Amino acid sequence: MMLQRVRAAALHTRQMSALLVVGSSPPNLKRRPSVATYSTASGRRKLPMNTGLVFVPQQQAWIVERFGKFNRTMDPGFNICIPFAERIAYVQNLKEIALDVPHQSAITLDNVTLQIDGVLYFRVTEPYKASYGIEDHEYAVTQLAQTTMRSELGKMSMDNVFQERTSLNAHIVEAINTAAEAWGMRCMRYEIRDIQLPNKVKDAMQMQVEAERKKRAQVLTSEGERQAAINIAEGKRQSKILESEAVKIEQVNQAEVLPG
Repeated sequence: MMLQRVRAAALHTRQMSALLVVGSSPPNLKRRPSVATYSTASGRRKLPMNTGLVFVPQQQAWIVERFGKFNRTMDPGFNICIPFAERIAYVQNLKEIALDVPHQSAITLDNVTLQIDGVLYFRVTEPYKASYGIEDHEYAVTQLAQTTMRSELGKMSMDNVFQERTSLNAHIVEAINTAAEAWGMRCMRYEIRDIQLPNKVKDAMQMQVEAERKKRAQVLTSEGERQAAINIAEGKRQSKILESEAVKIEQVNQAEVLPG
């Protein structure tokens, strides 16, 4: 009896070893499934399953691979996908996407360190390039926006950064589109959201603003005093003219009254 149990245990061990060698999962062991996902604005989602008959939503493009090789891009609507032989490898969103560009440090031409962030609006124009041209196009375009921003700010002084926001945004969009063309993407626009200055620079700017206000106040005060003095002098002049004319008229009247 004991010998039969030992033989049964040995047989079970050999079966388990054979299953592990060929890559099959043992009947009593659960393997964690490897789930493919794709990125969306609301987070990661599972790739659609190939059920043979698939319906692609509007403003999406599904990349199909057959035996591991790119086969076609499925357009929105009803599509047929061969099970087992074909799989849905990538899902690309064709809508315009708003992407936050995190805070970053940048040094201007006059050596002022700025903390700046922005919002990038882009769209996938070629799903094939977006799938096979870059690993993670959203991460890549974010990094590209940050490096381009630092490069452009290094060419401008701090005062010009505030005065030429529109041209700065246009230069960033142009630089991103030049590099992102190979990724099947197009940057629609870039907007600087917030610019933070060092405290010392803020204090200096505040002092400059206060000095300008005091200067304008002094100029306005001096202009007021000058105008007041002019008005007073003009009033005295008119008064003397009127007094002299009154004396002259009085003398003429006296001359006419006296007998010749």
